[in-house]
Amino acid sequence: MLRTLTLLLLAAAILPAQPPSNWQAATILPGLDMKALTPAQQKVVSTILRDSTCPGGCPMQLAQCRVEDPGCSQSLTLSTLVLEAAAANKTAPEIRKILADSPLVKAGTQRDRILLDPVSINILGAPFKGPANAKITIVEFSDFQCPFCVKAIPQLDALLKAFPNDVRLVYKQFPLDTHSQAALASRASLAAHAQGKFWPLHDKMYANSRAINRQTVLDWAKEFGLDMPKFTKVFDAPETHAAVARDLADGSRAGVSATPTIYINGKKYQGALDLAKLSPIIANELKGK
Repeated sequence: MLRTLTLLLLAAAILPAQPPSNWQAATILPGLDMKALTPAQQKVVSTILRDSTCPGGCPMQLAQCRVEDPGCSQSLTLSTLVLEAAAANKTAPEIRKILADSPLVKAGTQRDRILLDPVSINILGAPFKGPANAKITIVEFSDFQCPFCVKAIPQLDALLKAFPNDVRLVYKQFPLDTHSQAALASRASLAAHAQGKFWPLHDKMYANSRAINRQTVLDWAKEFGLDMPKFTKVFDAPETHAAVARDLADGSRAGVSATPTIYINGKKYQGALDLAKLSPIIANELKGK
């Protein structure tokens, strides 16, 4: 035991010390462009980011997270929120309140709750199934190459069958950077949606998520009898790229950090996507209607 301890101490003495992170002094943070802000606004933003904790489950401050874990979507979303508030000439107390009231921060303080406080999500024009006037609206943020999203499909379909008159399911795009063809699949689904064939292509892509690429989605679109010149035009249109980006932004603002994530009448659900777990929650929500 003593010999082991001695060897560990010697190793620690030999290894070079790791340089301390310089996030507290950093004036440039990954993903943030503060050049348009005044020096005073930049100071407010830097101060708030250095003393506000990232809600992603790590002990880092937002500025530290941007420097040491630039891939963290939550710290990027919240840091951008702070920057935009400063650009809108909000005071430091106002910015702190905006930050505290954001769905991401609230979710971080409510991890033990099954349903969080409701948030507003734009679903205008989004594909859905179920009655348009349903009492319960479930919004799903999903990724066509996510294996967990594939497993969620039969559970959500079973929920719609269990509550055929009371529940509708709205689909929102949330392609993850880790899935190379997910954004392409999102655009393909919107091109199919423009011709009323969102759900057939949705089912086909989830059933063949590993085979998704440009040629396969074109082949599947032909299979469903879509007008191919129109499909390709929408598929490649800048407006379709922008629509996917808007869904991503909507999800980030609402507190989405992984897929699939669902919201029940605007309330983020933090449980298993399982019919047995969801049914009593829907039944309870209906009691209040």
